[in-house]
Amino acid sequence: MILMLYAFCASVLSEVIVHVMVLRRGLRLLFIILACVLANFASASLCVLRPNVLTGLIAAISLYRTFNMVRIIKGRMHANYLRRVTWRTSYMLIGTQVLLFAAWWLWYQMPRNRSFVWLMVAVAQALSAVALFTSLRRRLHKTAPGHLNRHYSDAELPSLTVAIPARNETLDLQECLSSVIASDYPKLEVIVLDDCSQNNHTPEIIKSFAHDGVRFVQGEEPRPTWLAKNQAYDRLAKESSGEFIVFCGVDVRFEPDSLRQLVTLALTRKKSMVSVLPMQQLPRRPHLSVIQAARYWWELVPPRRLFNRPAVLSSCWIIERKALVKTGGFAAVTRAIVPEAYFAKALIQGDRYSFIRSDKDLIVTSFKPRADQIDTAVRMRYPQVHRRPEQVFLVTFANLILLILPFIIALAGWWLPVNALAQTLAAASAVLLTVCYVRVTNATHIGRLPYSLIGMPVMIIVDVLLLHRSMWQYEFSVVEWKERNVCIPVMHTYPHPSNMHE
Repeated sequence: MILMLYAFCASVLSEVIVHVMVLRRGLRLLFIILACVLANFASASLCVLRPNVLTGLIAAISLYRTFNMVRIIKGRMHANYLRRVTWRTSYMLIGTQVLLFAAWWLWYQMPRNRSFVWLMVAVAQALSAVALFTSLRRRLHKTAPGHLNRHYSDAELPSLTVAIPARNETLDLQECLSSVIASDYPKLEVIVLDDCSQNNHTPEIIKSFAHDGVRFVQGEEPRPTWLAKNQAYDRLAKESSGEFIVFCGVDVRFEPDSLRQLVTLALTRKKSMVSVLPMQQLPRRPHLSVIQAARYWWELVPPRRLFNRPAVLSSCWIIERKALVKTGGFAAVTRAIVPEAYFAKALIQGDRYSFIRSDKDLIVTSFKPRADQIDTAVRMRYPQVHRRPEQVFLVTFANLILLILPFIIALAGWWLPVNALAQTLAAASAVLLTVCYVRVTNATHIGRLPYSLIGMPVMIIVDVLLLHRSMWQYEFSVVEWKERNVCIPVMHTYPHPSNMHE
């Protein structure tokens, strides 16, 4: 035990030396290898000798510390940024590991009752499930558009611009534009930006709608500090003339009265910005759709207002031009993967923002193939946890304990040291979580009931795996959106490996 303690202390010292001292690459590499070997030796030995949840967590954190050290070896980010983010991650992970070591030591110094501990875990799971269920009920009620009794005449409605960025598109763009030009909105402007497509189909499709009033805008290659999508949004906003602007993707479809209903809702509720969660167009064959369900789950289920992080989706959103300018425009979010979240957070302070679901009163639909859903999840998940490995660990831990473990205890409680009350609470938590998942899939038309009943634990496991894949690709590989590497502006990486330096 003393040897493991010494190994852990030596690994911490080596890691601190890497961050504090300015060393040659070879010497720095030596200290990094030493820190990783000693940290994993100490935690793995402890896990083997005293296997339990706490020692397992200590071992897991050592793997995240190794991941953080590999970031330094890779050195693909600008030096100042790399030094800052790796140092922050190191002291957070080391601090968490020290606390777990202390908790483990206290655990073996005090009389313990494993059945009581499992009961406390089951109580925490039950409280979490009840909180999520209550939050979802409230969110489903608040996000329903409802029947709009107020009617605005054509003269009363403000001018509206539909702005669509497009790159390397084919049939989706054509169907999207067909649904937009079929709108009955009286003061409608439609602008489509061709974001330097590598094929000729995209500009040809856009120009084929010129006789319907669709305006073609030629985009430019993104500047180094801009995400291409945000630069396209910025250009579209500057080209538009509407009092309100609707930004949407090419996978979105509108009914003839959808835009009128959307503007009417914004005016009636006195909102400067509204984000729409589209209904999903179900494929012909039933399937277990967990990737898109995970995205909608995190927007609808947690009590996001408590954390001042309002729900938002980039599929379709409308914003008043004056509000866009007042909040700084897209120049304020040049690197943000979800720029809409910035505007929503700013406007919700004055109750000027709403997040709504599409339904029979406001029909907006969308469908993404599974491959596109995976690409979107990889592009968004790591930035959503602020590109911090320590937060990936915390999110993973919370998901496994609160959202996965109830199903395991409920099914395998007879083989675990849990009492009947703990198993009953875990089973109740699993049922409540399943009900939440079913209600999310039903509300968004994302899946059919037989598959939804078994989808909850699968969704969380897939989401955790995609979160780690997103972290790995952002840190060590490439994350592409429309054949462009978004790591360069988001992660402050060098455009080309040959330009990487100390």
